[in-house]
Amino acid sequence: MLTRRVQQAALVILLAGVAAGCGASRPVKYYVLDIGPEPANSPSAQVPVTLLVSHITASHLYRDDRLVYGSGAVELGTYEYERWAEPPAELMQDMVISSLRASGNYRSVSRISSNLRGDYIVRGHLYALDEVESQGLAARFSFQLELFDPKTGATLWSSAYTHDEPVSGKKVSDVVEALDRDVRAGLNQLTGQLGQYFASHPPQTTAGQ
Repeated sequence: MLTRRVQQAALVILLAGVAAGCGASRPVKYYVLDIGPEPANSPSAQVPVTLLVSHITASHLYRDDRLVYGSGAVELGTYEYERWAEPPAELMQDMVISSLRASGNYRSVSRISSNLRGDYIVRGHLYALDEVESQGLAARFSFQLELFDPKTGATLWSSAYTHDEPVSGKKVSDVVEALDRDVRAGLNQLTGQLGQYFASHPPQTTAGQ
């Protein structure tokens, strides 16, 4: 009797597995932020310094590829089938580099590397890149950027941006489009402020001299 029950249970599990395998799986959708064409470095830039952009720090939510959404005032969740093409923390490093190069202010802007020497290190922290309910559906981007001097070990400048961009539709793709606008506006603001810092604090020496 016991053997028969074990066999019956095994058959039920097997049939359940077959039924699950026959069902159509839901496709995963991947999203990107539009970095645009890769801007070139500017050897004859207004600020003749070399900037190295470090890895962006973030919570584990933004080191994963799942899109994040807010659920209430203190709860966050992630979509299972709506994902970034690469984790947001990595994507933001590319976005910062692109924004700094596009300004045309600096002689060179590159990812930090053991074989590269720079005058300053640009560091960032991603606080939020997600969907929220804020007087309707909105895309929230919160980011901090700072300028670090490796020669003195001092943080010379720091600024933060936080904004909820209204979403025009109800689809996840509409949220991503709003995030794209928000990230572009935020990075333009932050890199513009960094340019103002250098305008009022001209560097005295550079790594290339």
